[in-house]
Amino acid sequence: MLKRLPITFWATVFVTVVCVALVSLDFWRSWNARGVLLEETERSSTNLARAMSQHADDTIKAADTSLADLEERIEMDGLHEGQLARLHQVMLGQVRALPQLDGLYAYDEAGRWMVNSQPTLDRKANNADREYFRFHRENRDKGPHIGLPVISRSSGKWIIPVSRRIDKPDGAFGGVVLATIDIDYFRRFYASFDIGDNGAVALLSNRGVMLVRRPFRAEGIGASIVDTPLYQAYSRSGTTGTGMFRSTQDGQVRLNSYRPLQNYPLFVTAALSKEEALAHWRRDTWLHSLGVVALAALLALFGQRLIGQMRRRLEAERELRQARDALASLNATLEKMALQDGLTGLANRRQLDVSLGNEFSRATRQGASLALALIDVDHFKLFNDRYGHSAGDDCLRAISRAIRQQTPKRAGDLAARYGGEELAVLLPNTDIAGAWAVAERMRQAVAALQLPHADSAQGIVTISAGVAALVPQRGVDAATTLIEAADKALYAAKSAGRNRVAPDLGLAPVLTP
Repeated sequence: MLKRLPITFWATVFVTVVCVALVSLDFWRSWNARGVLLEETERSSTNLARAMSQHADDTIKAADTSLADLEERIEMDGLHEGQLARLHQVMLGQVRALPQLDGLYAYDEAGRWMVNSQPTLDRKANNADREYFRFHRENRDKGPHIGLPVISRSSGKWIIPVSRRIDKPDGAFGGVVLATIDIDYFRRFYASFDIGDNGAVALLSNRGVMLVRRPFRAEGIGASIVDTPLYQAYSRSGTTGTGMFRSTQDGQVRLNSYRPLQNYPLFVTAALSKEEALAHWRRDTWLHSLGVVALAALLALFGQRLIGQMRRRLEAERELRQARDALASLNATLEKMALQDGLTGLANRRQLDVSLGNEFSRATRQGASLALALIDVDHFKLFNDRYGHSAGDDCLRAISRAIRQQTPKRAGDLAARYGGEELAVLLPNTDIAGAWAVAERMRQAVAALQLPHADSAQGIVTISAGVAALVPQRGVDAATTLIEAADKALYAAKSAGRNRVAPDLGLAPVLTP
């Protein structure tokens, strides 16, 4: 019976089977491509959330470190008139060194302004009504407190308050030290990310309060998101996660990656629009499906169209691979930017902290010496005031190049921008004499640049450096010990007249130059 069936039947069966197979295969490929694209989008949002979390943690930690220093000074030395003048200078220096700071303040137990980083002090002002002040007055917690965002009474800007409690000698409440972080600092950082037209990134408190968000809306600052699907998912897990949620603010469906900060009760979210992520896939799938259907309908008459369609499919797959490779390259670029200082080209503070921790652990295990040099440009503020900030940036670039050229090329050696005009050079397997020699070569190299500086005694730009070295002992020393020793030596070099290298002799044998 099968032999008696006409050839047209078999041709029909063949065309039908081929068309069904083509359509089914195309549907599976398109659906699989959709899944791959969503996975890549999720990976991008996760990487973005990781970068945001580290940035926020580093930003707040730097401010909190300044607060801890001010708290200790006030509790140890009090707030007499001479101490207030010294604190004012310290606050000014900290605000200049940390771009995220809008200001530093100290209030007594009644909320009166005692000293701050402003040019003038309004002694009639009182901050006892602020949430952070009430919190510290009612709680004995000595740790940092991140308050609700408010408009600063000093600058009129939106700020995030970070505060610590001051105790009197008898343990009673003695006031509050406050660091205000400019929300515009986060806005500028978030503006550097490519999140598409409908993407969103945000920094939020664990209590569900919006601190800063892109796209920015002033009325959204301080708003509660406790009723949103995003916050409910985060509060259930309390850890890193992802999810597809519809925004309660603009109705957009986004793929959200959320991640808590390591040291503070905050979390970040990076959300990329599902519609934008799949827009290219939809266009490609629609066009591709039309081609497959047309190919199936005309297969008997236009066999050559099959080859053309296959070529178009290969082209579409090549474009997908190019998009994937471009996304991987972008991720690699973002990772590099996160570890490099944009002005000087040196490593940034984050990479220095990571490298210092790794080398400190290695030196502890191996019983090897680890050295650190802290370098400061002499009278750099006067240079900026006279020649302008653009010339100051050029000066920092030239100095950084000279220091990078003099930095040894061994594994682990690292030159980094420590902050402002301060640079740092990490030197593993180096004793105090070797570190002093390297820093002296750097000092001479900078002097050899002969950069004019009319406000310097030498008439040119010079640097001062402090070097320290130690063989760390497990359970005894910490990485901060080396930083503090190098900073102390730098202070000694500056106090001795600048344009010199001073060793710290507290952690190493006496240096004989």
